Amino acid sequence: MIGMNIRLLRKKRKLSQEMLAEKVNVSRQTIAKWESEEALPDIEKCKLLADLFQITLDELSRDMSEEEIQHLGPKGKHFFGVVKVGERGQIVIPKQARERYRIKPGDKLIVLGEDETMGLAILKSEQILEFAEIVRNTKAEGDVDE
Repeated sequence: MIGMNIRLLRKKRKLSQEMLAEKVNVSRQTIAKWESEEALPDIEKCKLLADLFQITLDELSRDMSEEEIQHLGPKGKHFFGVVKVGERGQIVIPKQARERYRIKPGDKLIVLGEDETMGLAILKSEQILEFAEIVRNTKAEGDVDE
């Protein structure tokens, strides 16, 4: 599992065994042994590999298909698929995303946009409102009477 993941992640990043070995401070032969599963990296090397590949330790050690590895995003970032915009502008948020972020029917979401990248972001309104309240309270506490 780990060996196959290391090999696929290395190839995805277009790194040779030699290049990866330099980055994790081991020999090329060690990388070859990990990839062929003759040996396993210790936990410190696993953490280093996970950071290098921008994935979690769980993802590094999990049994994943080549397709799953190709779709892995950087740690903390997820690709949930493609959505289609309906005639009235409605979108359906994929089930996996709704479950991960606990989005339920009736929840209020905030839609933000950026002109330069034409990007959109969708946030649960309660989190942004909680953040705004923290900022407001911090500003109020920092006010000084003249």
